Amino acid sequence: MEQVDMAKPIELGLVLEGEDALTFHRYIRNPTDTPEGKKLLLEAYEEAENSFLK
Repeated sequence: MEQVDMAKPIELGLVLEGEDALTFHRYIRNPTDTPEGKKLLLEAYEEAENSFLK
């Protein structure tokens, strides 16, 4: 039987504490977006749709 190497575990390098952790959790629960961000997502969606469906 062929030996298969297992994937290495992902090492998390960032640990948020205190106010930074609270700010992050608030953002995750209620993310904000900007018109520029919406435009970027729409462009990415359209590009992916065009390239994957052809």
